[in-house]
Amino acid sequence: MPLQSTLSGKKSSSVQAESTQWDGKTFEQLRQECLQKGVLFEDPDFPAADSSLFFSQTIPVQIQWKRPKEICENPKFIVGGADRTDICQGQLGDCWLLAAIASLTLKKDAMARVVPPDQDFDHNYAGIFHFQFWQHNKWLDVVVDDRLPTVRNRLIMLHSASNDEFWSALLEKAYAKLNGSYESLKGGSTMEAMEDFTGGVGEIYETKSAPENLFSIMKKALDRGSMMGCSIDVTSKSEAKTTTGLVKGHAYSITGMEEVRGQTVKLIRVRNPWGQVEWNGAWSDNSREWDYIDKKEKDRILQNSLEDGEFWMEFEDFKKNYDKVEICNMTPDALDDDTKRHWAVSVFEGNWIRGSTAGGCRNYIDTFWTNPQFRLQLEDADDDDDDVCSVVIALMQKNRRKLRKEGLDLETIGFAVYEAPDDETQVEKDFFRYHPSKARSRTYINMREVSERFTLPPGKYLLVPTTYQPHQEADFIIRIFSEKKADKAIFPEQAHYDSGQKKLFIVQDQTSHLKSWLLFRRQIFYLVVFPERRNQVDNTGMIEFQEFKVFWEKMKNWIMLFLAFDTDRSGKMSSYELRSALKAAGMQLNNQLLQLVGLRFADDTFNIDFDDYLTCIVRLENMFSKFTGHKI
Repeated sequence: MPLQSTLSGKKSSSVQAESTQWDGKTFEQLRQECLQKGVLFEDPDFPAADSSLFFSQTIPVQIQWKRPKEICENPKFIVGGADRTDICQGQLGDCWLLAAIASLTLKKDAMARVVPPDQDFDHNYAGIFHFQFWQHNKWLDVVVDDRLPTVRNRLIMLHSASNDEFWSALLEKAYAKLNGSYESLKGGSTMEAMEDFTGGVGEIYETKSAPENLFSIMKKALDRGSMMGCSIDVTSKSEAKTTTGLVKGHAYSITGMEEVRGQTVKLIRVRNPWGQVEWNGAWSDNSREWDYIDKKEKDRILQNSLEDGEFWMEFEDFKKNYDKVEICNMTPDALDDDTKRHWAVSVFEGNWIRGSTAGGCRNYIDTFWTNPQFRLQLEDADDDDDDVCSVVIALMQKNRRKLRKEGLDLETIGFAVYEAPDDETQVEKDFFRYHPSKARSRTYINMREVSERFTLPPGKYLLVPTTYQPHQEADFIIRIFSEKKADKAIFPEQAHYDSGQKKLFIVQDQTSHLKSWLLFRRQIFYLVVFPERRNQVDNTGMIEFQEFKVFWEKMKNWIMLFLAFDTDRSGKMSSYELRSALKAAGMQLNNQLLQLVGLRFADDTFNIDFDDYLTCIVRLENMFSKFTGHKI
C-alpha cells in the first residue's frame, strides 16, 4: 500500500530513526551494555575483517584495524567544528560520497542529524559511534565500532586533514556498512549520497544545454540550503587530469557563489575532495584577476586560501569545463521562480520480477503493459494557477549497492505517465499501443534515481515505471510530490475471482485442437484437479456426475484460453500473458501473487506449458474457493 508523508523545508530531528542492528538494539542500549561490562564495542554486523573491505579482490598489503586511541594519543571526534577541510580522500574511489559530505558540512541542521553530537572519545566512550541516513522514505540509525583500516598506523580510507580528528572516517565506515562494504562505495553519483543525508529530491542540469539563468538557479539553491555537486564526463573508466588542473570522471562539491565588480563577474567556488589538485586558470588562488577587485572584497571571498582543494573560477569557465551539475533540494520547490509551496508526498513501493512484471520500456509493447501500474488523481490545481498541477516524480531503485557482491548493479530505468482510462483494472496492451504518454522521463539511465518536474492539468493519470530492457529485476520506490494531495492506487490492489464470468477466446479451427488436447490430457485431470479424491473413505476415487459436468465446462474454457494465448502452437504460452489468461477465466491477481505464480510455473525462457498452466489455474481456483465458498 502507498505510504503518506509531508515534506517541508526542514527535516525534523524528532523523527525517530530505526535501528539497523540484527538484534534491534539501539546505539544507547549498546553503549550502556559496553560501559557496564567495561568492554569496547565490536560490531558483529560489520566486523573488522577483509569481508567488510572488499568482495571482489584480494588486499595487496597488510591491513590492521585500529581504534583512534591506538593511532594517536588524544583523538577527538570533531576538532573546532566539522567543516569541508575535514574531508580528504583515501584509497577508495568514493569521491562522489566525499563531495556530498563536504556539502553536508555547510548545512548545520542536516549535519547534526547525520552526525549526532552525543558522542566523543572522552565522556561515555565505549568504542561505539552512530550516524543516521535516509533510505527509501525512512531514517536509519547505523552503529559502528571505531576500528578503522590502517597501513603503517595511517588511515587508508577517508580521513581528516587533522591527524587527531575522526568523525569523517567513522561516517564513511557507517555508510560502507549501510551498503554492505567499503568496495560497494566505489563509483557513484553525488546526488545519491546527498539524498541519503537529507531525504531531499534531486535535479540534474547539463551545463552545455542548461537554461540561461543557471547561475541564478544555482545561487538560489545554495541560499535555500540545497546541496550541490558537479563533474566532468569522461570516456574511459579512469580519472584523467586536465592541463587546467581539473579531473575528468571525478566528483566535486559546489560550496559558494559570488558576484564581483558590481555584479559584472560571476564566480563559483568548487572543492576537490582530494584536498589538493586545483583549477589553475582565471580566478584561481594566486591568479592576477584578484588584483583588480577591492581588497576587502578579495579578503572576504578568499579568506585564508590555501592549497586545500578548494578554488574559485568564473562561471563561464565553469560551464565550459564541467558537464553536469547535481542539486539536492530540501523541498521540491522550483529553483527558477520564487514561489514556495507546501508539498504533499505520496510513496509507492514495488518491484520488477522477470516473467511477470518486468516488461521493459515502451519499445517492448508486448510486455510493457505488464509493468506495475499506479493510478494518480490530481483533483485540485495549484493555488497560483487554476489550470495545472505541479508534480515532481522521482523513481528510485533500491539496495543496488548491496547487491554488487552478487554481480548486480544499477538497472537502466525510467517512467511514463498516461491519461488514465476509467477502467479500474490493470490496463492492457492495446491501450498503450494506441495512446501516447502525457509525460515521461527525459531518458532511461543507469542511475539510482530518475526524477522529473511536470505541470499537468487536473485529471486521472497512470504512472508506469520500467527498466529499459524487459526481464530485468529490481525493487523500487516512487515518490510523488504534488502541491495538493493526490489520490492514488496500485493496480490491481487485491486478488479476486468472478466465478460467473464467461469469456472464451474461441477462434476458427480451434475445435480440432480442443479435441486433441482433451484426448491427450484426459489422464492428468484426475491427478491434478481432484487429488483429494484418492483419500476418500470409499477409496473409489469417483466424483459425482454433476460435479464432473461443472468441471468439464470449466476445463473446456481453460483449454480454449490456453490455445488462444499459445499463438505459435508450441504447447506453451508466455508467462507475461498469464495475467490476461487468468483474467479471462475470472481471476484477477495483484502484482505480488502474480509474481509468485510466475516464479513457480514459468521456465527459463518465461514460458508456461500446458501442464503447469492447468496446475496453476486449478490451484488458484481451489484457493479462491476457500475464501469465497465457491467449489468446482
